Amino acid sequence: MTNPLLDDRTLPDFQRIRPEHIEPAVDQLLADGRALIAELTARADEATWEGFVEPIELEDDRLSRAWSPVSHLNSVVNSDELRAAYNACLPKLSDYATEVGQNPELYRGYRRVAEQAGLNDAQRKMLANTLRDLHLAGVDLPDDKKARFREINQRLSQLTNQFAENVLDATNAWHKHITDEAALAGLPAAAKALARHEAESRGLDGWVLTLDFPSFEPVMKHARDRALRREVYEAYSTRASDQGPHAGKWDNTAVMDEILALRHEQARLLGFGSYAELSLAPKMARDTDAVMGFLRDLAERALPQARAELQQLRDFARETDSQDDLAPWDLMYYGEQLRVARFDISDEALKPYFALEGVIGGMFRVVEKLFDVQIEQAPADNTWHPDVRRYVVKDPDGTPRAECFLDPFARQKKQGGAWMNGAVSRMVMAGRRQLPIAYLVCNFTPPVAGHPSLLTHREVETLFHELGHGLHHMLTRVDYPPVAGIHGVPWDAVELPSQFLENWCWERESLDLFARHHETGEPIPDALFRRLLDAKHFQSAMQMVRQLEFALFDFRIHLEYDPDQGARVYDILDQVRDQVAVLKPPAWNRFPHGFSHIFAGGYGAGYFSYKWAEVLSADAFSLFEERGVFDTDTGQRFRELILERGGSADAMELFTAFRGREPRVDALLRHSGIGTAIEPANADGDMQRVA
Repeated sequence: MTNPLLDDRTLPDFQRIRPEHIEPAVDQLLADGRALIAELTARADEATWEGFVEPIELEDDRLSRAWSPVSHLNSVVNSDELRAAYNACLPKLSDYATEVGQNPELYRGYRRVAEQAGLNDAQRKMLANTLRDLHLAGVDLPDDKKARFREINQRLSQLTNQFAENVLDATNAWHKHITDEAALAGLPAAAKALARHEAESRGLDGWVLTLDFPSFEPVMKHARDRALRREVYEAYSTRASDQGPHAGKWDNTAVMDEILALRHEQARLLGFGSYAELSLAPKMARDTDAVMGFLRDLAERALPQARAELQQLRDFARETDSQDDLAPWDLMYYGEQLRVARFDISDEALKPYFALEGVIGGMFRVVEKLFDVQIEQAPADNTWHPDVRRYVVKDPDGTPRAECFLDPFARQKKQGGAWMNGAVSRMVMAGRRQLPIAYLVCNFTPPVAGHPSLLTHREVETLFHELGHGLHHMLTRVDYPPVAGIHGVPWDAVELPSQFLENWCWERESLDLFARHHETGEPIPDALFRRLLDAKHFQSAMQMVRQLEFALFDFRIHLEYDPDQGARVYDILDQVRDQVAVLKPPAWNRFPHGFSHIFAGGYGAGYFSYKWAEVLSADAFSLFEERGVFDTDTGQRFRELILERGGSADAMELFTAFRGREPRVDALLRHSGIGTAIEPANADGDMQRVA
């Protein structure tokens, strides 16, 4: 049998991929890559774009197109066999990446090409990034340090994957079986139906609650049983740790400690003072002081309002339930109760207008109006799960431009959260022309017991967010994968398109394209829409300081790591909470043990990127506020200058070309409803540039 991972096809053949295909395919591709590099570097002095760069890019693309579906399947349909094959390949891929990154002849060849005339701007940017990345991979190190760098890379690939596996296993391991419906008092009908479905799928009577978000969130927001809320909160906030119902079983304590130690050692090998400094090398932020100043400035602006919001919540809980000792497992519950009382609006009142099928269709219409493209559903008969849909993005004349897969629902053996990954990158070179393909993954409540999948407004924002990432990947016009789409975009700018697209979830003109009652087809009534807008800033300062807590914690544990003192994860977290938290969690809370963004994703010492990019996105949208939310010229400029250019030019230059000036923080504060009376960062109102 042929190996489907070695087929020269663009769309992955998911139906044929088996765990036993993975390691042989990777071995073959790595051997081919090594042979090609040996051949090309033997004549590095003769390197040209066509004879050196293009062959390497074609071979890298083969490896990427084979590994992308493997990594994706490991996230969305995890199994013991798939996990074993995936884990067996991680050290091999890590070794290869380090070997390539530390090849001085490869560096010499790229440098020679970069010095040649006749290159276009995208090619020059790609080569500049490549030379920088080779330096950051240790190409300049002496042999003994190169060997240690390689060991660290290999171990980090294993540890970050182990962290994610521990979180997934701990999440899947816990459930609560309930036989008395009274315990579920307050839960919406859809949440009960999901719990009933979970029980039936396990062969049980009654209801089953899990730690998957579609089960977790309704309990925390609506369950009247405070003891139940506490139990679910404790199980969720102690996952993969030394505390909670599975204490010690999938404990990430030692994993976190070793990740931080190795990242620090790696940074020191390269001449940086900390991993935080290393992480900024390919980002917009100019130095660690700029990042810390940015985060602390936002905290100072948000904290007074956040404290006032918490006091309002305390007062409400005391007045309504005589509840004096507000705890973390009470925040979402009383927050929802207060929102209903103050604005006469709730998630449950809005959900009937956000049936998933209607939201998807309307969301695509928003994108079509904004960016002058067409999006059509296509057959999806070769995917990894029956729930998956496939869409084709076309130019106005009907020419296909990109494709994407959408996997919308939560299920067992699927990692939680929402994300976009590139399946295939755009490439037009050396006679090969391939269009980009994206994976969009969410974890919404599936349709059960005859009920359609109804989204909360926040989930609608999540869907728009991931499509924003997807558009950045799919609408690129850059022909070279390393700077096409999201590739080559600084990490602190990569969230710009995703957060930007969320704004259309709040505009009447765009909501009318998709917010329709799933039974009557009626749009959201004007009164309900006004209440939605009135509630937009509800507890926004509390939400902001929570995100700033994550960002400061992440940056400080990487910035302040000291080998003599160890990771100090909870010491630093306590200090950050003293600075920005309005309500501290109990001592047994183990939030960092499940913080996959920084320990298993790409956000180590980079979680601040969400807030930085939020400044960019709010300021970018303010131009649409001035000219009209579907202004054709402004939409075209955003598509051409941000989405189509990808990483082929400096991110700040692209933003400034679109906005006509550098970014300002005032739009973010206004959109968040936070203290805009506070003086701006300087006399011109410009945000301190971190580029």
